[in-house]
Order: sequence, then C-alpha cells, then structure tokens
Amino acid sequence: MTKPEIEKSPDTVEQKSELLSLSSSPHIRHTESVPQIMMWVIIALLPSVIASYLFFGWHAIFLTCVGVSSAVATEWIITRLLKKPTTIGDLSAVITGILLAFNVPPTLPWWMVVIGSAFAIGVAKMTFGGLGGNFINPALAGRAMLMASYPAAMTSFSAPKLGAISGLDGVTGATPLAHFKASMADGSFQALDFQDALYNLFTGNVGGCIGETSAVALLIGALILWYKRIIGFGIPLSFIGTVFILFWLFNGTGELFTSGSLIIPTYQVLAGGLLLGAFFMATDMVTSPITPLGKVVFGIGCGVLTFLIRKFGGYPEGVSYSILLMNLVVPLIEKYTRPKIYGGVRK
Repeated sequence: MTKPEIEKSPDTVEQKSELLSLSSSPHIRHTESVPQIMMWVIIALLPSVIASYLFFGWHAIFLTCVGVSSAVATEWIITRLLKKPTTIGDLSAVITGILLAFNVPPTLPWWMVVIGSAFAIGVAKMTFGGLGGNFINPALAGRAMLMASYPAAMTSFSAPKLGAISGLDGVTGATPLAHFKASMADGSFQALDFQDALYNLFTGNVGGCIGETSAVALLIGALILWYKRIIGFGIPLSFIGTVFILFWLFNGTGELFTSGSLIIPTYQVLAGGLLLGAFFMATDMVTSPITPLGKVVFGIGCGVLTFLIRKFGGYPEGVSYSILLMNLVVPLIEKYTRPKIYGGVRK
C-alpha cells in the first residue's frame, strides 16, 4: 500500500477525527453510576442499622423504614405533579430517609419522621431542582426543622437496651454529651468513669439518636466508602481533628500533656453525631467543596463551629448546625481555593 493510500484509509481518517473531536467538560468520568454509588453508601450504613436494632430494638428499624418510605414517596409525588421523569431510581431519597432517621431519637413519634422526610425532600432538595441542585444537606435540613418544631420530642432519649426485641424500654436517659456538659457545669466531671464511658461510646451502648451511637459501626461504614473511593479523608480528618485539638487545648482541666488531658477530646469525638456527620453528611458530594484545599477548609470550619456550639452553646450538640452553616459558604470556599490554571494568573 502506497503512502497516499494510507493517508486516505477510512480507518486512519476515523482515528484522526476521534483525536481532534471537541467536547465540553467533564472529560474524566467516574466508572460507577449515581445509583451504584448510592447503593454503596446504603451498604456502608447497614452496620449502623444493625447497631440501632441491637441497642434500641425494632422501633429503631421501624423509624428508619418510615424515613425511607416517606422520603421516596415525597420525591415520587413531586416528580409526578411536576410531570418530570421519576428520579427515585437514583436511590438518593433512600439515603436521605436513612440519614434523617439516624438523626432522631428512638422515642420520636413516627409521624414526625414523616414530616421531617417530607421537608428534607420537598423543601431542601426538590425545590432547588433535585439531586445536584440542593445547596444544603437535605437530611440535616429535615432534622433542623424537627428540632425547631418539636424540641421536646427531639431531645427526649431512651436508655439503650442491648438485644431488645420488643422495642424501647421507656427509660429516659441523658445523652453522653448532655451528661458531660452538665458535669462540666457543676464541676463533677472528674468523678466520671471515662474508661467505661469510652468503651460504651465505641460500641454504642449509650443513649442518643438512632444511628449515631456506635462508633465502631460508623467506622466500618466509613472504611467501605473509602475503599470504594466514594469519600476521601480530607473533610472527615480535618473535621474530627479540629474538634479533637480544640477540646484538647480547652479541656477545662488546665492540663495538656497528661494522659487524662486526652480523654476529654476523645470523649467528644466518640460522643454525639460527630462521626456520623463527618463521614456520611459533611462528605456529601453535592453540598461540599470539590477542591482539595476547599475540603480541608470546609472540615476545619465544621470542626470550629461544632466546638463553639458544644463548648459555649446552650445545646450540647452542634454537628448538624455546623455542617448546614458551612454548606452555605461552599461557593465562597471554592472561589478562593480554586487551583491556578496552568499558565494562568490567579485573580
């Protein structure tokens, strides 16, 4: 075959056209679809679902199912009313329902979970165009609405009952953060058995919201997401690390370099919704920064706000509000942490 014949070969022309074709970004795409990613998130949440049953019984599973079904139903109804394609197949509403249930007490009436899920999907998500258009985490928005509307019910917790089959035991118990805050106020925190408390916090045998009590279950789920490269550790480590460092520096004991000085920040990391928020909600792809430096800034901001609310606020927990507040400044974070274009000048 002569040289002119090679140049005129159809295969050669097709290869050149592919090399010279232009398209808009993104040029590099994830190998997994949105439903596949969401399915892995659901799988990562299953250890915490199991832990919620072990410590709070069937009622915790029931509330989780109510949260999922009402979230999915709300999204389906809205898409039908707007005559748009149904989007429940992407499974994002399922995750919103699970996370909302994870952020409420096991004693909460089921109809409040329905209201919270409907608000999370109908107001915080679908109002702004659905998945990818919302600027705040829907599950946390639903929790914040429930906290503002039903504060008594949202702060009424039951003591855990390992292996309970019939549901709740009806005993009201303070959460670890509420107990710690009260003991710090009256000066009795030094009498607390922190060694036993840390063990219970790690396993989950403490009072609290449905999905936040078991640190080991949440860490297993986080490792699954990290292994599948669904989340990185930029946001979680900066979030958790900031809370740890600030509570170490301002631990209230006046000591920094003793074994006891590390107990309080460790307690603060394991207690409440910090691990749940850091690994499963602050890392939300839609409402968190995409720049590497922005992720760290976002995590540090969440950590600082969580510390301020827990340390000086009237409410012992601050994870939900810190993430929601930082969601609002994500565009600003990305504006100032955007990498410089090769050959360009940073404005």
